[in-house]
Amino acid sequence: MRTLPTLLVLDAEPPPRLGRLTGHARIVHTDAAGLAERLPRADALLVWDFTSHAVREAWPGQGARPAWVHTASAGVDHLMCPELAASDTVVTNARGIFDQPIAEYVAALVLTVAKDLPRTLELQRERVWRHREGRRVAGTRACVVGSGPIGRAIVRTLKALGVTTALVGRVPRTGVYGPADLDRLVSRADWVIAAAPLTEQTYGMFDTRRFGVMQPSAFFVNVGRGQLVDEDALAHALAHRWIAGAALDVFTTEPLPEDSPLWGLPGLIVSPHMSGDTVGWRDELGVQFVELYERWAAGRSLVNVVDKKRGYVPGH
Repeated sequence: MRTLPTLLVLDAEPPPRLGRLTGHARIVHTDAAGLAERLPRADALLVWDFTSHAVREAWPGQGARPAWVHTASAGVDHLMCPELAASDTVVTNARGIFDQPIAEYVAALVLTVAKDLPRTLELQRERVWRHREGRRVAGTRACVVGSGPIGRAIVRTLKALGVTTALVGRVPRTGVYGPADLDRLVSRADWVIAAAPLTEQTYGMFDTRRFGVMQPSAFFVNVGRGQLVDEDALAHALAHRWIAGAALDVFTTEPLPEDSPLWGLPGLIVSPHMSGDTVGWRDELGVQFVELYERWAAGRSLVNVVDKKRGYVPGH
């Protein structure tokens, strides 16, 4: 009788649906406290709790380690540590699940701000009839930072609204500008959208200097990682009207503490890391993992393989 591979699942609620793997894997569930003890006996690890830093903390311990780690998220910064990066373990992510939902969310923000919908709702609650003029979106300019599938989906969606877009990535290539062009593009943009992975190069890239080169009419959106932004610098820029406004869906600390000044900052829209989460998204993540597991168990090459030194899946 063949020995089934042991699949260790770092749980979160609701748990993943893995019924298709019955008879194909020995599934062991764990919480963060039990992860380090169970890692040496696992052949593969599913990081279903993609908000947890437990992998990064438990991985450097003693004993064998899984040959494959999959995280049910686009970002991998929550699990990467030097020991994992240097190991032979293959890391995959949920690339492809969140692209279009996040793009739609960004487009919704652009339209919401341009048409002043928050003020419309406020006036309705106050029963006040006050005519105002909205802003035309077509013909405005956007700079999208992050040339992965999420950034490219944002570009496609904004183009459909008539927005002129510039895409910035780590390396310049056809259709993608490089870091050397970023300040020039940001200084001309009406919409600046951060959708980059968190790496040594992108950490804190939106700081006092970068907000200072933006137009006073510019609107900033972060749907990438919270640590891309110096939140104090953003607060200063908004308070001094260096930029017109901002929307953050990701934060340095999540959940955002109740006493954070960001909640009441004028001109800032706060959302709870939900830009990519649409009805049925957890089921999509589960199906994606099961398909990857079946490839892995059959000895076939995996897709969505992360370059562990870069911190993301390289583009094609």
